[in-house]
Amino acid sequence: MLKYSYNMTQEELDTAFEAAFERASNTKIKLPDDLKLHFYAYYKRATIGSQRHSPSGEIQLRNAFKLNALLQIQHLSQNDAKRMYIDLVNKHIVD
Repeated sequence: MLKYSYNMTQEELDTAFEAAFERASNTKIKLPDDLKLHFYAYYKRATIGSQRHSPSGEIQLRNAFKLNALLQIQHLSQNDAKRMYIDLVNKHIVD
């Protein structure tokens, strides 16, 4: 399980986030689509921050769901999004 605390340095949080991303990227676990949207939104918020982002892809309905997920977490800071992403990995990606 990945550990983090609010007392971590920025570098420590970034390292924990990168480890969580690697763990999530390499999992063989099939996650439900709604949970994948949470992973997507937290990742985008953590890596892009408050910059505008429009989901791309050929399927407009999927893009609409992605945009909705991003809008729901726009109040989070990049660091909070990193923490939430780490929490999702710890909860749903079991090695």
